[in-house]
This record gives sequence, C-alpha cells and structure tokens, in this order.
Amino acid sequence: MSTVPDSILLGKYFTDEAGFRNLFPLPIQKLDALHWSPITVAGKAVQFLAQHEVVNILDIGSGIGKFCLTGGSIQPAAHFYGVEQREDLVKQAIIVAHRLGLNNVHFMHSNFTQLDLKEYDHFYFYNSFFENLPGTDKIDDSIAYSRELYNYYSHYLYKQLEEMPAGTRIVTYCSWGDEIPDTYSLVETHFDSLLRCWIKR
Repeated sequence: MSTVPDSILLGKYFTDEAGFRNLFPLPIQKLDALHWSPITVAGKAVQFLAQHEVVNILDIGSGIGKFCLTGGSIQPAAHFYGVEQREDLVKQAIIVAHRLGLNNVHFMHSNFTQLDLKEYDHFYFYNSFFENLPGTDKIDDSIAYSRELYNYYSHYLYKQLEEMPAGTRIVTYCSWGDEIPDTYSLVETHFDSLLRCWIKR
C-alpha cells in the first residue's frame, strides 16, 4: 500500500486559511491569523527552500506546525522539521501530521539552541523571538519572556548561520534581519518585502 498522502484530501486543507484552521481545536484556530504564517507565504517559502530537492528544512519556532505541514503537503521530496518550546502545540502538530499522512514532517519539543543546526540544509524563520519584546502579542504565558532573551536568541542564530556552508538558504518573514549575517545575500522578496529569501555566499 502506498504511503504517499492523497493530494485531493490534502488540497482541501491547504487551499485556504479556513480549511487549515479546521484541522485544529477552536482555541488554536483563534491564534492562527496572528501567530502563524499564511498558507500563501508558507508556499512561497517552500518554493525557494525545497526546489524539488531532497533536503532537510528546519522551522525555528514552529508553533502548531503550519509551515511544515504546508511544505510537507506540496513538496514530498523534502523533509520538514519544526522545533517549538510549547509542548501542547507540538502535540497538536504531530496529531495533524499523522492524520494527514505526512511522513516527511517532523516536530520536536525543544529550544532551538539545543539543536545542531548543521543537521539541516535550509531554514524558515517567522520571527518567533518577537514575543520577548515588550508590548508584543504572546501566544500564552507558559514560557519566560525578556528583551535579553530576544537579544540572546538573535545573536545565537546569527552565529549559527555564520557557520553554515555556502549555499545555505533561509527565508525570513516579518523579521528585522537581526539574525542574518552579512555573508548572506538577499536574492528575493515577496509580500511587500515581509518575506525575504537569502543564500549564503
């Protein structure tokens, strides 16, 4: 029996935002518009990061897995990994990935600083660090927030990206670019430059 997901079944969940939200409980649906990437944004990012190659793509701060689930549904050759600090969101993401039969989508309950980023080829980053800044919307109060954490995470990611090999790709969405070293070239922008595509020289 084939393990490839039914594209028609998947299509009804990834053609519009309402279809995707219906995969999750109501409390999570209410968070979607503010905290996770629109499907059109995720799709454009996947086009740049995967390009029909067998690659490992990490979403840093994956929430309920919207980017990874969207990517896994449209690019079966790639593997999508999401790392998220909130265990309840990770559990929901895993449930949906299993329900949809997306064997190329994987989720981890961890802080991204505990991972070896060299195990991944490319990265997606919808600025999950912003929550640490005063006056920004928080998903919940289950984790600590501080400006110091924002600075620490941004600097840590910057240093890790510096060490990645030439050809590494990263897509940022709604980011100030604090985490992007000057060894990366901005090669594409979309959605009024909110989505930025970078390649390591």
